[in-house]
Amino acid sequence: MAYLVDGHNLIPKIPGLSLRALDDEMQLIELLQEFCRVRRKKVELFFDNAPPGQARARQYGWVMARFIRQGSSADQAIRTRLAALGPAARNWTVVSSDQAVQAAARSSGAVVISSDEFARQVQQALQQAASGPAAGKKPVDTALKPEEVEAWLKFFQDKPDRDGGQF
Repeated sequence: MAYLVDGHNLIPKIPGLSLRALDDEMQLIELLQEFCRVRRKKVELFFDNAPPGQARARQYGWVMARFIRQGSSADQAIRTRLAALGPAARNWTVVSSDQAVQAAARSSGAVVISSDEFARQVQQALQQAASGPAAGKKPVDTALKPEEVEAWLKFFQDKPDRDGGQF
């Protein structure tokens, strides 16, 4: 299932992120890129109050960030996106703590989770990735010892190749 996320609603729920930070949106995008990589999920992220001339959509790996122009809202953009999805909305999860957005999502058939719950899921996924099987393990030494190289050279020295020649 993919996610439609109200970005400014989620930022204060993520430890270490703040709406007061100048790069809060990029910090969230980077965090969600890792979440998407780990969980193999797609996220559409909506941000309010794009500066004039800056309203746009931009792809960041599996994260699509939609910067909504001033005079509109991320909430309205999410409702519009749900309407555009039609019956396919049931394949999406809407992440918002806004009651009106949640109601619109439910009426479209989408799954709804709060920003608090999604923040917990993101943190859990990132912690699992950090402590997973490859985390903190020493790389396997694949270098051959000199005696192993000699043994292989000797082995292949006496073997003809498929063309009848020697190695």
